[in-house]
Amino acid sequence: MNKPSLEKIRLIISLLAALGLSLGAVNPAWAQDGDWGCMNANVTPEQSAQLFDLRQQFMNNTAGLRQQMMVKRTELTALWRSEAPDQNQIQAKQQEIKALKDQLQAKRTAFRLQNQQICPKAGLGTGRGTGRGMAMGQGCGQGRGCNW
Repeated sequence: MNKPSLEKIRLIISLLAALGLSLGAVNPAWAQDGDWGCMNANVTPEQSAQLFDLRQQFMNNTAGLRQQMMVKRTELTALWRSEAPDQNQIQAKQQEIKALKDQLQAKRTAFRLQNQQICPKAGLGTGRGTGRGMAMGQGCGQGRGCNW
């Protein structure tokens, strides 16, 4: 392969990686750390409509932040892949991403509290919990220690 086509492939891969990471911010179940609304609770049709509208409002209000995060992550990837990565530029870009994450977390917290006003059982249903799920558990990370 010639050099320009290799650079194009790297750019495409980094863009796809950034897109994949940004999908976590788009997925409605992840918008509240795993449980949006009262999916497992008895809710009235009115509550269901309120929860839907609230979720839609959250997604609309955070679209700009999620887009900025995707762009910043792509820029960070480009900084890391440069011929001579500059530590100061990389750390500055990481701080920009952290600031965006903090803003998104604040909006997510407000969203979740509003959600609980509509449905007090919100956040108590199934979702991403603290269990190990399908992970291999302790000792199966890098290196030795996975004894199965």
